[in-house]
Amino acid sequence: MPEKSDTTAVPSIVKPDEQWRTELTPEEYQVLRRAGTERPYTGEYWDSTTEGVYECRACGQELFTSNAKFDAGCGWPSFFAPLAEDRVRYIRDESMGMARIEVLCAACDSHMGHVFEGEGFDTPTDQRFCMNSVSLRLKTI
Repeated sequence: MPEKSDTTAVPSIVKPDEQWRTELTPEEYQVLRRAGTERPYTGEYWDSTTEGVYECRACGQELFTSNAKFDAGCGWPSFFAPLAEDRVRYIRDESMGMARIEVLCAACDSHMGHVFEGEGFDTPTDQRFCMNSVSLRLKTI
């Protein structure tokens, strides 16, 4: 499992909460800035097979590629690895009565989703980065 990132790291993109509220839709704000979750099988990218790079919807940092995307059958876009480890940050999340690892954009600290390990998927890392479609924007190649 990825190690918990340094929680004292300062993101390179810092904006006041009111600015985030004006730049994001209410749904984007709820997920990206308040760690909400979209309902499964409703997001724009959960079943997308379009080639490209997935970037953070809040700041545009490139986070995942379609080459690392796979169908986990969970209703959310799933990836077996980020584009590079320095693109994401991990923090322990004990909400919802369980211990999980939350994935944040390293540039702006926006919530992307969670990463799970050891679920038996036939991927190079045996990890499932379960991301919210609303946290991502697909840039096609």
